[in-house]
Amino acid sequence: MKRFSRRETLAISSSFVTGSLLAAPAKAQGRPRLVIVGGGFGGASAARTLRQIEPDFDVMLITDAAKFSTCPFSNMVIAGERPLEAITFGYDGLAARGVQIVIGRATELDPSAQVVVMEDGTKVAYDRVIVSPGIEMKYDDIPGYGAAQQDRMPHAWKAGAQTLLLRDQIAAMPQGGTFVMSVPNNPYRCPPGPYERASLVAHHFKKTNPTAKIIIIDGKDTFSKQALFTEAWDQLYPGMITHVPFSDNGGVTAVDAGALTVTTAFETFAGDVVNLIPPQRAPQLLLQAGLGGDGEWCPIDQATFESPFAPGVHVLGDAAIVGDMPKSGFSASVQGGVCAHVVAALLRGEQPQKGVLLNTCYSLVGPEYGISVAGVYRVNAEGRLKSVEGTGGTSPTGASEDFRGSEAAYAKSWYANLTTFLFG
Repeated sequence: MKRFSRRETLAISSSFVTGSLLAAPAKAQGRPRLVIVGGGFGGASAARTLRQIEPDFDVMLITDAAKFSTCPFSNMVIAGERPLEAITFGYDGLAARGVQIVIGRATELDPSAQVVVMEDGTKVAYDRVIVSPGIEMKYDDIPGYGAAQQDRMPHAWKAGAQTLLLRDQIAAMPQGGTFVMSVPNNPYRCPPGPYERASLVAHHFKKTNPTAKIIIIDGKDTFSKQALFTEAWDQLYPGMITHVPFSDNGGVTAVDAGALTVTTAFETFAGDVVNLIPPQRAPQLLLQAGLGGDGEWCPIDQATFESPFAPGVHVLGDAAIVGDMPKSGFSASVQGGVCAHVVAALLRGEQPQKGVLLNTCYSLVGPEYGISVAGVYRVNAEGRLKSVEGTGGTSPTGASEDFRGSEAAYAKSWYANLTTFLFG
């Protein structure tokens, strides 16, 4: 098997491929119906790939909104570096390729009847279904916090209105004020995302509010790309960002949205703006269908993404348990492409091939300062997606300004290529 260096992984990822070792199958006979629930990275990738490799299949994408705002690059919106429109995409490109777009909320999945039930009661039949609906917030896990408090203490962990709300709160923060972030323990969507957010908010403060402070109350002791982030914080934002690990805070015990305070086992932190990111789980649509088993995320056959609890149902993206792969937009997009090949093969009565999956996660510590981690994954003998030894890796510490600038440029190119492929 070819081993991919970190440089090769980044190069492949920046140009965007799905399932690089999977060959496009021949056209199927007949017109099976593939239904995809979720219009984000995973669902859009599956729909786009299915239309590309199987033009004789009927492909339907169910999404609850006519446009999709991406979590990747939403931190640039929060920091005032991009408008929301720059990270928001419609589905005209997929429709032009023959994907039937249904705007509406799926409220029930019935694997025994092979139907998806819509909010208006419509039942959509399928031969196989791919579900990639993202995450739900576990509001009840934090005393004092709930859906009613999210506008006072926005999470902004689903891009859109919350992104703009947090952006505006940060822009209006008083001089010398305090921005408090509460970050959950793993697993959650986009492990390095909170630390990129803190970095870009610090960039904004450096220009507009240089005596402001940022406090990160963490639900764990270590985090993704930690050495790279802390090196950059010391260099770019000295004294502005304080990271309080779980061992020093003991975990969040309560919040007061009115007073804008976060209480931990050892201390109460007060902020002028509080960004509270709750723990997360797979959406109720999947859990009430039994796809989570006894847990809050969905186990799958990690070679085919098929649920062990519901034949014909494939789960991917943030909601699924996918071995060593992180919960990231690019992971979901690659899984969507591979899953498309899998379901196409299964509907033709063939054995699916096993692909090599890639992930690249860029973080912008500043608009022109990028860092990254890359990974290569393959299903092992135990059926688990495992990192391939000797591949991938992170950006080096101690790199030059030009190197960091190049990684920022790669990040922007990666995002443009990916979103053009999915939605263009």
